[in-house]
Amino acid sequence: MKDAETGFDCVLESPLGRLGIRLQAGQLSRVEFLPDTVPLQVPVSLFASRVAAEFEGYFEDAQQRFSVPVAPAATPFQQRVLTALSAIPTGQTRSYGELAVQLGSGARALGNACRHNPLTIVVPCHRVVGASGIGGYAGHTAGPELQRKLWLLDHEGVDLTPLKTS
Repeated sequence: MKDAETGFDCVLESPLGRLGIRLQAGQLSRVEFLPDTVPLQVPVSLFASRVAAEFEGYFEDAQQRFSVPVAPAATPFQQRVLTALSAIPTGQTRSYGELAVQLGSGARALGNACRHNPLTIVVPCHRVVGASGIGGYAGHTAGPELQRKLWLLDHEGVDLTPLKTS
């Protein structure tokens, strides 16, 4: 049973702050960055424990892939974008333009779909960068959100030098 106060199946501490995990029908449906004021919450089920363990594994070793089943709430276009994001290998990036061409879309539409990614980290929207720099993260081009993107890319072994200087 979900925590009545937060509605999460688990709230984890991570190197990026607290993460709220929501499950639906035995699948991961949402991952949210939370303020430190939200209390930690132990997993409420075996599946929530499995999800928590996969996050812990990823934060220890970026090469660990997530294998839990996912069911993000998304439009058909967003689903196509999420699928394309999931295909970007750990330690690599793609530009918004490259993915837009691959999907037969515009870079802004792709960026908007990334901005609304309900499965942050699991579906690696952080691996999408601008043509001449880091780009944004979760709809922000500065602040803690962008610092999370930089941390994730660094954790995965991406050379950030060209992204920071452009």
